[in-house]
Amino acid sequence: MTQPYFTDQSFERINSLNQGTYEQCEFLGCDFSNLDLSAFVFSDCRFNDCNLSMAKLNNTGFKDVNFTTCKLLGLRFDDCNAFGFAVTFDTCILNHCSFYKTKLTNTRFTQCQVHEVEFTEADLHSAIFDACDLHFSTFERTNLEKADFRTAVNFSINPTLNRIKNAKFSRERLAGLLDSFSIVIE
Repeated sequence: MTQPYFTDQSFERINSLNQGTYEQCEFLGCDFSNLDLSAFVFSDCRFNDCNLSMAKLNNTGFKDVNFTTCKLLGLRFDDCNAFGFAVTFDTCILNHCSFYKTKLTNTRFTQCQVHEVEFTEADLHSAIFDACDLHFSTFERTNLEKADFRTAVNFSINPTLNRIKNAKFSRERLAGLLDSFSIVIE
């Protein structure tokens, strides 16, 4: 059975959604927290001021999806459909999310709160963390080559456990690369 298809529509302040494929749609002020979004497909969509906290994302497709000023607590992006997965985050709260083994090349995180997020074995090649707070986020066996952390704060990245060739860091925040060595920086 074919899923319903929605295109070029705007959804405002709703808290439920019919399963289907959404292309070039906009979601404004919606509360999809705890909603089962499994097997939904969102392509070229924008979520603005939405709450998707604790939503189920089993095999959910996010293809060129932008999240702006959204609350995205506890999401398992690693359960999403990997085919065409491409997202950007602007001024979002992403605490307690998991991107375990997720391909996030060229992903942009701008002014986001990214506390206790799992990036183990993720591919963050050329990702940008612009003015993001990465407090207690986990980077292990993560590809961080060419990633940009110059304006990020509160990160702790062990260079011996991650691929960091050509990654960018500011001089003021180099301590985040040295935490694992238990040295004193003054």
